[in-house]
Amino acid sequence: MNEYLPLPSLENLKQQAKRLRAQRGVDSPPISHSQALELLAHQYGYKDWNTLHAASGNQKPGPPVSLGSQVSGRYLGQDFVGQVLSVSELKHSGNYRVTIDFEEPVDVVRFEGWSSFRRRVTSQIGRAGKSPQRTSNGAPVMELDL
Repeated sequence: MNEYLPLPSLENLKQQAKRLRAQRGVDSPPISHSQALELLAHQYGYKDWNTLHAASGNQKPGPPVSLGSQVSGRYLGQDFVGQVLSVSELKHSGNYRVTIDFEEPVDVVRFEGWSSFRRRVTSQIGRAGKSPQRTSNGAPVMELDL
């Protein structure tokens, strides 16, 4: 059993089995779909398809955004579009720390006589793409459009 790399989704595993079956039909005697599923399970280090199926279905979900992806949302109530520069899981919280580089700087001060523009920010977000931290009006500090 491979405990270090995340498993593909069940749908992806089934597609891999179909490709394996098609390839085996070209290079050697054809195999059934169930045989392809069993072979795939062995390739991933599991004793059979049922064990691989259970392991794949029991994976904890990953972060809501991926490194390098283009995202949009609101930071301190202001709309932004940017690129994800880093994503890391925060232990025992279910949240993630993300760093986003905005295409256009965002003013993080709400005072008429003063401005402070930021182009790169780091914030926490949960699985739903919202930060647990709130502004004084109760809105999430960061909210991604997922």
